[in-house]
Amino acid sequence: MAQEIERKFLVKSEAFKKDSIDKMRITQGYLSSVPERTVRVRIKGEQGFITVKGIGNDSGASRYEWEKEIPVDEVIELLKICEPGVIDKTRFHVKSGNHTYEVDEFYGDNEGLVVAEIELSSEDETFQKPEWLSEEVTGDVKYFNSMLMKAPFKNWK
Repeated sequence: MAQEIERKFLVKSEAFKKDSIDKMRITQGYLSSVPERTVRVRIKGEQGFITVKGIGNDSGASRYEWEKEIPVDEVIELLKICEPGVIDKTRFHVKSGNHTYEVDEFYGDNEGLVVAEIELSSEDETFQKPEWLSEEVTGDVKYFNSMLMKAPFKNWK
């Protein structure tokens, strides 16, 4: 059983872009967005994936995750039967110390939202926090991609 441990932060400036080592466009939809079994399909660059995630622990930093690569044409077909609301974003990889942040810049109904995630080997692992990080939002469900399709950032204001 695969366990994902990550922390999530808001991003307060575009300073991360100068340190980005690569970027890719991501389009994803959800076949199921219930917290106990979130199932998403995603096109990440030139690859397709299906991912199943379980409910998070009390801190929201750790949860079950299973992912398998599938053909892009199958993802395109599955996107047609997904729940309403597609997530469109660019993901930047930014090295910081011994870790690499995944910084997502959202488009469409989530335009203006930028979040950074860092994967850890344990919940208490130490890591560097670059100056472009802002408030931590780990465990705040409104920042989950599966919730951003239902309650997009444009409607928060």
